[in-house]
Amino acid sequence: MIWKDGYTSIKKHSVYFQHWVPDQTINARVLLVHGLGEHSGRYAHVGEYFTETGIALTGFDLLGHGKTDGQRGHADSFDDFCLEIDYFLSELKSSQPAAPVILYGHSLGGLIVLYYLLNKNPQTIKGVICTSPGLAPGYPIPAWKTTLGNILYTLLPRFSMDNGLPLDGISHDTAVVSAYRADQLNHPKISARLGTDLIRNGQQIGQRAQEVSLPILLMVGSDDFLIDPKAVIDFGQCAGKTTTLKVWDGGYHELHNEVFKEKVLQTMVDWIHQNTGS
Repeated sequence: MIWKDGYTSIKKHSVYFQHWVPDQTINARVLLVHGLGEHSGRYAHVGEYFTETGIALTGFDLLGHGKTDGQRGHADSFDDFCLEIDYFLSELKSSQPAAPVILYGHSLGGLIVLYYLLNKNPQTIKGVICTSPGLAPGYPIPAWKTTLGNILYTLLPRFSMDNGLPLDGISHDTAVVSAYRADQLNHPKISARLGTDLIRNGQQIGQRAQEVSLPILLMVGSDDFLIDPKAVIDFGQCAGKTTTLKVWDGGYHELHNEVFKEKVLQTMVDWIHQNTGS
């Protein structure tokens, strides 16, 4: 396994990225979009697992996250995230045109890749892996916070508040939860603009499942309480034959970090090989 990292400039922001590359021939490439408040470095074990099967993983830190520039937990719109995806998809295809590419998003990243798929109509990817997408929150958001977000959306879009994520619901593995809390690159912030966009886009995308045409591996834990599993299941059941819906019994939010993570990662690998012919 070869690991490389660096920075690039997108829309005048310095964006951090990482590559995990197989020592052998690359059979497929995966572009990762991480979740709210975290960063791409938390997926090193995913990259290591993928590379053992001939799959390369590229992860970047979203605007306002990890080692990338920007106010913590803020973006002017989801389209700013899409610019980052556009850039890295273009880079992956130009560097190795023959290797098929899969887009993989988790949580906020899962919602972003669905937004990208349905609004940007990408022509350079073979499919999407989407885990625990934020189609609807799984925990109650105080009415005052929603009202405040709507008011400040235009007036003070960068106004920041705590995202309220119940971190104990990340994984049944307490070591994962402890490591998350100790990781200085993680943050609990979300702006009025991003928080409101997350809720609005989740509602809108949840109603567009029938527009999905590319293959999707859609996965969620039945006991996830950071997002609403029912919203994900409903989306998967309405999306049609190109979508493979997998519900992990008893699973919490970060399936790739659950106590049964090897089964989750192998499911991803099998699906990638099946849908890329690699």
